[in-house]
Amino acid sequence: MAKMRIAPGDRPKVKAECLRILATLRLDPARTRLISGFVDTYLRLNAQEKEVFQSELGKLEEREREGIMEITTSWLEQGIEQGIEQGVQREAKSLIFRLLNRRVGELPGRVRSQIEALPLAELEALAEALLDFSGLPDLEAWLAKDT
Repeated sequence: MAKMRIAPGDRPKVKAECLRILATLRLDPARTRLISGFVDTYLRLNAQEKEVFQSELGKLEEREREGIMEITTSWLEQGIEQGIEQGVQREAKSLIFRLLNRRVGELPGRVRSQIEALPLAELEALAEALLDFSGLPDLEAWLAKDT
């Protein structure tokens, strides 16, 4: 799509048409998400283009419009889920850093970086393990066991 050199004024129409075709294909949900994500990534619309996109959707038959709305709703749901997960991870890190600062003292930058890189499941394990730490060496040993 990036090499198609779509004129700026045509971007909303092209996006609507791509999604209309995708909705009529009736692919399995995973493929639909993959292709629609591709379309959304390469045809990001600004506010004015979104208005044109909505008017293009208004010109479609009800069945086609509903198919497109199912696809775009899945984008919204996926975005909400990702936002929630990121928020949970951010709050977990914040709480863990506060608890570790009280438990073992100020954390060196390299230790903070290691903790920042942990996935949520590891952060949860660290939250439990830190209750048994008596100092920075315990934390460093815990972090070293996973590497």
